[in-house]
Amino acid sequence: MLSAINQVVSQHATKAHKDSLETIVQKYYDLNLKIFQANSTIDDIDKTFELFTEDFTYVHPKYGGTYTREDLYNGYVRNQRNGGYDGKVTDIKILNKITGLNAVVTQKCFVEIIDGEIKEGEPEMTLFEFRDGKISRIFEYW
Repeated sequence: MLSAINQVVSQHATKAHKDSLETIVQKYYDLNLKIFQANSTIDDIDKTFELFTEDFTYVHPKYGGTYTREDLYNGYVRNQRNGGYDGKVTDIKILNKITGLNAVVTQKCFVEIIDGEIKEGEPEMTLFEFRDGKISRIFEYW
């Protein structure tokens, strides 16, 4: 009987853990959407980076490889100052997600204004890894 009780408690803790990871991922996407708007601020970028561990890394092999937290932050600020965030991205739609122990994989697409029409982009896969309740690594598979 004790074994059955431990399993129920363990499953409950696992669900709460998964829910908290999924909440952080959703917050990350919500903050990124805000950053992608023409009126975004450095404060919006700073709020996103509060979700990351101090030794956070961003890996995107197609667009240059591995970036430190500082590299990525500087890239966001540079893009913002250069007008790279212009409001063309109107949504980030999560199509699917798989949540495991300290990791979440999402399949998402950007919803963008293209030639005056709102269109969904191609599905893209992203892996989020967590440590101590923060994102420690993002690996883009697109």
